[in-house]
Amino acid sequence: MYRVGIDLGGTNIVVGIIDENNKIVAKASRKTNAPREAEFIFDDMADAVKEAMSQIHITNDDIISIGVGTPGSVNKGDELIEFANNLGFNNVPAYKLLRERLGFEKVYFDNDANCAALGEAIAGCGKGVKDFIMITLGTGVGSGIIVNGKLVTGVNYAAGEMGHTVLVYDGLQCNCGRKGCWEKYSSATALIAQTKEAMRKNFNSLMWDIVGNDINKVNGRTAFDAMRKGDATAQQVVNYYVHMLSCGIGNIINIFQPDMVCVGGGVGNEKENLLAPVRKLLPSEVYSIHAKKQTQLVAAELGNDAGIIGAALLDE
Repeated sequence: MYRVGIDLGGTNIVVGIIDENNKIVAKASRKTNAPREAEFIFDDMADAVKEAMSQIHITNDDIISIGVGTPGSVNKGDELIEFANNLGFNNVPAYKLLRERLGFEKVYFDNDANCAALGEAIAGCGKGVKDFIMITLGTGVGSGIIVNGKLVTGVNYAAGEMGHTVLVYDGLQCNCGRKGCWEKYSSATALIAQTKEAMRKNFNSLMWDIVGNDINKVNGRTAFDAMRKGDATAQQVVNYYVHMLSCGIGNIINIFQPDMVCVGGGVGNEKENLLAPVRKLLPSEVYSIHAKKQTQLVAAELGNDAGIIGAALLDE
């Protein structure tokens, strides 16, 4: 028997079918082309599911359930995607739309960061871990919390927005309306902004060479790449970024004391180049420094497949 996982993103819809070993055995994708009417997006989603199923010659009878990871907030009680700004969704009857198109009763939705956390916890770096938190460093700072093997979703299914905890009171303005949110300092978007600011202050930095003197080509790797070549300005950028990331992860550890914190997303691809210096700073951030057992800080393993696998593993 198989399960279907769907990663519904602002750019792409990616469908994966997983087997009983939680391995992806078929994939298909479509462009999301958002924002547009939800009905058309769900048409394409259903078509991609059918294409993936045809690759391994299976029918609905071979599928246990379908799960979808989506940006924004999901109201499981009312079976709605309540809000997803980059999709243009407001109170979309997502469960109904997917059931109508594919004929499955067992349909599940959750936030995409929660799905990625579930995928890593069950099939990735968190196998066998009871209390697990995943942080994704991408456009924002996403997070998913798993306690006793279950996703923590809160009274309104919107728990786990670690990126919108305040790190700097009255700090940088965040799109959510608050100021000083963690994602304004530790997302890939924040790192790019920090890199550009440093470059404008030092035109002799190697970072200018790396981007061909075009500041619009700066990405989340630019400062790390220049740091590895010995650039002092890039080292300062990375040091500040690591400091802010360590502060946020320290907050998580102090609140939850999980067995493991996993870091993924675009900046997370730096793996030990990022995590090794964070580990050095954590003793100054965590209250439990004298405890014999400490939270492990590890890199994600599944990459973009984490959200697909986690979505496929969703249940009630």
